[in-house]
Amino acid sequence: MFKFPKIALLLTFCLASVTVFAQSTKYPGLGRDATAMEVAAWDIDVRPDFKGLPAGSGSVAKGQDVWEAKCAQCHGIFGESNEVFSPLIGGTTAADIKSGRVANLTRADYPGRTTLMKVATVSTLWDYINRAMPWTNPKTLTTEEVYAVTGFMLNLAGIVPDDFVLSNKNIAEVQKRMPNRNGMTTAHAMWPGKEFGNANKPDTQNVICMKDCVTETKLASFLPDFARNAHGNLSEQNRTVGQQKGADTTRPEGNTGQINAAASAAANSAPNSASIGSASTAKPADSKSDNKAVLALLSKNVCMACHGMDKKIVGPGFNEIAKKYPGKVDYLSGKIKAGGSGVWGAIPMPAQNVSESDAKIIANWLANGAPK
Repeated sequence: MFKFPKIALLLTFCLASVTVFAQSTKYPGLGRDATAMEVAAWDIDVRPDFKGLPAGSGSVAKGQDVWEAKCAQCHGIFGESNEVFSPLIGGTTAADIKSGRVANLTRADYPGRTTLMKVATVSTLWDYINRAMPWTNPKTLTTEEVYAVTGFMLNLAGIVPDDFVLSNKNIAEVQKRMPNRNGMTTAHAMWPGKEFGNANKPDTQNVICMKDCVTETKLASFLPDFARNAHGNLSEQNRTVGQQKGADTTRPEGNTGQINAAASAAANSAPNSASIGSASTAKPADSKSDNKAVLALLSKNVCMACHGMDKKIVGPGFNEIAKKYPGKVDYLSGKIKAGGSGVWGAIPMPAQNVSESDAKIIANWLANGAPK
């Protein structure tokens, strides 16, 4: 009976100690300092001098296997595809490898700029692949796979031979063969700075307004309504990925919200044909809160990287899928898990690493018209 107060006092002391430990020493009451392991998991960048590069290696042959399984669907078998992203390989020559400057970069008539034409350091390739690829599941490649895929890209560009094994021990020698290694300029105020003789002259000459400043912008000219669609629908003339999407010039300016609402309404009113080619019937969505949960699930699994709500990005928009397969929960669930190609075009959708229950939730939402 007398031991209980002592135990309670000890627990109170321990909890108080944990609370103090969880607070930052620099900013009391605001969290805690990151542990060495937490910093190491975040601090994964690789510098041009290869500081931060982990020990390891990967062969060109291994890289080809990884590439075809996880990279080719976006970049093409030889890294030359322009369907999803700009080409990675092409435009470099043996002469460029010797000089360190890509001659085609100076040609105004050359049709495009590939990654291997522009990038100056092999560390940039390794670092970006390691932290951002595959696009739909970043940071899932092993160290060996990153070395292997980087080596395969270098092989496609003629920088290393077919039997090459890229490693942390020979990557500095590979850097000496990068086609555009001498093409990086330091004549700017951003990086690397004075240690390379840069005077850090500002890139712009803007002067802060101190008095009589204009507080309201006046519109001096605008595009008249009759000219908005003079050259066709701009949204259909741009690539389906990238920064420039293009405005839908078939509609009045600022009317996109109404368009999306109309598309959503059309999807929701699609007839239920669950009996055609489907073993299960979709249940109607319970509420808007359920729809928000589905949208959160789509965001968590990076589905919106390839699918827009109302328009195609890489794959079809969710409303397009909903119109094509009303009520077909099992079919849609299976497609999400297995992936596939040929239904919506040549670009395949890789198999998605989602649970059966999550796939069913998304499929049910699509089968009911993809409501917002």
